[in-house]
Amino acid sequence: MRSSPFLSRRAALIGSVALLLAAPAYAEEVRVMTSGGTAAAYVALAPQFERATGHTTVTLTTSTGIGPDAIPNRVRRGEPVDVIILSRAGIDELVGEGKVVAASRVDLARSSIGMAVRRGAPKPDISTVDALKRALLQAKSVAYSAQVSGIYLTTELFPRLGIADQMAKKSIRVDVGRVGAAVERGEAELGFQQISELLEVQGVDYVGPLPAEVQRVTVFTAAITVGSKNPSAARALIEFLASPRGQEVMAKSGLAPIK
Repeated sequence: MRSSPFLSRRAALIGSVALLLAAPAYAEEVRVMTSGGTAAAYVALAPQFERATGHTTVTLTTSTGIGPDAIPNRVRRGEPVDVIILSRAGIDELVGEGKVVAASRVDLARSSIGMAVRRGAPKPDISTVDALKRALLQAKSVAYSAQVSGIYLTTELFPRLGIADQMAKKSIRVDVGRVGAAVERGEAELGFQQISELLEVQGVDYVGPLPAEVQRVTVFTAAITVGSKNPSAARALIEFLASPRGQEVMAKSGLAPIK
C-alpha cells in the first residue's frame, strides 16, 4: 500500500519536534567549582550531563582550597562561576553575603571522615572511641586536611579525647592535595579526611570511618551564584547531580546520598 504524502510529512514533522524536545534550545557553558569531597562524583557525572543535555561544563577547581584560592574567596572576588559545591555551612555563609541564590540550594550528599594507611601497612583498630585514641597515641605521625575534616580533628576531636598536646607534636596539616597522597609518599603513618577523598588515592588502604560517637558528618550542597551567566544550565546541572543517577555515582564514590 502506498503511503500518503500527508502522512509522510506529518511523520517527519513529529520526528523533528521530538528531536527538538530531546535537546536544549541552545547549548550553554556551566562553570563549576567543587570541593574535594564531591570531586570524584562530579568528575564522573560531568561528561554524562554533557551528553544528556548538550551543555558543556568548565571545571575551575576540584578542591575547596585555602587562603586566597579558597572557593568562597574566589566567589567573593567576583570570579565568573555558575555552580559551586561546598559544605552546607559554606554555602549558607555565601547566601548570607548575597553571593549565592538562596532558593537554588540543593543538598547532594552526606560525607563522613575516615582513616587510611599506606598500602600494605597494618590497619589499626579504630572501631571504638578507645581504640581510636590508642591508635592516635601510638602513631608516629598523623596527617589531616586543612579543610572541614582537619579543622574538626584539631579543634574538637583531639581536645575531646584529651590528646591535643600529644597530637600537636606529630600532626601534619596538608594544605594542598589529598591527605592520602601524603600517606602514600610515607610522610605520615595515618591520614584522616573525607572518605570520598581517601578512596581516590590508589597507594593507600582505607581503614574505616571514625566511630559514630565522634563522627562529624558534612552535608555537601550545590548552589547557583548570584552572578551566574547561565542560570538555566546551572540549574540543569544541579538537578542532574541530584537525580537517581547522580545519587548512585555519589554512593560509589564514598558519599551517602541524600534520601
